[in-house]
Amino acid sequence: MNFTVPKEIRAAVAILEGAGFEAYLVGGCVRDLLISASSGERAEPKDWDVTTNAKPEQIQELFPKSFYENKFGTVSVVTESEDPRLRAIEITPFRLEGKYSDKRHPDEVKFAKKLEDDLARRDFTVNAMAMKLAPSSKSPGKKSDFPGKSDFEEGDFFPGANLIDPFSGQKDFEAKLIRAVGDPYSRFEEDALRIMRAVRLASELGFSIEKKTYAALKDRAHLLRVIAKERIRDEFSKMIMAPAPSKGLEILRELGILKLFLPEIEEGWGVGQNKHHIYTVWEHNIRALDCAAKERWPLVVRISALFHDIGKPRSKRGDGPDSTFYNHEVIGAKMSAEALSRLRYGADFVDKAAKLVRYHLFYYNVDEVSESSVRRLIKRVGPEDMEDLIRVRICDRIGSGVPKAEPYKLRHFRFLVEKLQRDPVSPKMMKINGDRIKELTGLPQSIKIGLIINALMEEMLDDPAKNEKEYLENRALELSALPEKELKKLAEAGKNKKIGLEEEAVSKIKKKHWVK
Repeated sequence: MNFTVPKEIRAAVAILEGAGFEAYLVGGCVRDLLISASSGERAEPKDWDVTTNAKPEQIQELFPKSFYENKFGTVSVVTESEDPRLRAIEITPFRLEGKYSDKRHPDEVKFAKKLEDDLARRDFTVNAMAMKLAPSSKSPGKKSDFPGKSDFEEGDFFPGANLIDPFSGQKDFEAKLIRAVGDPYSRFEEDALRIMRAVRLASELGFSIEKKTYAALKDRAHLLRVIAKERIRDEFSKMIMAPAPSKGLEILRELGILKLFLPEIEEGWGVGQNKHHIYTVWEHNIRALDCAAKERWPLVVRISALFHDIGKPRSKRGDGPDSTFYNHEVIGAKMSAEALSRLRYGADFVDKAAKLVRYHLFYYNVDEVSESSVRRLIKRVGPEDMEDLIRVRICDRIGSGVPKAEPYKLRHFRFLVEKLQRDPVSPKMMKINGDRIKELTGLPQSIKIGLIINALMEEMLDDPAKNEKEYLENRALELSALPEKELKKLAEAGKNKKIGLEEEAVSKIKKKHWVK
């Protein structure tokens, strides 16, 4: 088997063994190395974990540059690696765990003497394997060698690497199965987050879930209610970043798990659409998500693609080919913000995803939509997020079953967005500001200053050529003489102008220009 093991990891193992201790690679990194070996491609594990029979204080004696601040015995060893992922290597003693009274954390942790005891406490067989690296004839590693040298071969090939696999993890790996270590009901009772992790691993690896493990998942799904939303969010995000995340979503729905933390997504199950769609809302949304995954687009685009039609079930009127979904993008944006906030995604992430859902229906045909309309769209979405909005639109198209992701009109829209971003699309780009307006007009800081700025901005969106200092100053003086009520009408005028054409309002135009 061919493995790529960083020199920092090889050196850490060498130092532990040179001091008379056992040391092994363990868990996810062993699984990822098997993936690399079986695929013939070098794949870097996401995390490197080392386990040993040395106690925390003994590990720290061997690695002076280390710290130990947790009840699990894990010592973080500081290196001088150029790779950020290897600047702190985690080395954990063999351990046993007590009961999990809160379904989240073990009540107590004890250090074990045998590697097999440590592997027995792990979640799934493909994660319960350890690997002993094969030493060379070189002299043993020393503390002073760390992190540059070790007594293991410097290349990628370890012909004598020894896999310790008491729970047949390699067999399950080859069969592409996720199987719980020991009794699956007990495993999920101990830590309910393992329920999400099982589905996430199946999605990431393209594996199936073993029959008994699947039954236990379904029976214990309700235990997720006691798990912190942040922990569920993290597992869900990892699943969404899998190569084919729809597989994980289908499993979550089948097991009754999805409705526990994202019922809004499941509302689309079995909901038919109209004559412009061949898939149900659920099918369409997860196909859109898979499109984003295939393109390797970031998490916020994938989430937005999954959520983009989340509002359709609640907005549906009628049935059959002529059913409608008026304002589903507005409803969907609100639902997205509520759902993502509930899962403790950051405020910026939530705002952006909701915005991409809200404006994903932008309609553009060459010569049909004015430049001022596109400028208004850019203003509301933000220049920095326009590319991601186009990406969500592409996912929407592919999720609908159309063969061409980016037709000419969408390419033209992309060109126009880039062109118009040089025009003023926000007050910060105007050649006048609130301080200058106060100085010119003698008005105090008040709502009227803001109304004047908004009114000027609306004029800029219609005609960027008016963004000249002399014109703006003269116009600001004129506007300052208007009653606040009239000024407010001017400031709000642009908001009543269409930001592109929207789906239901232009069904006839869509029919004429539909891409088969």
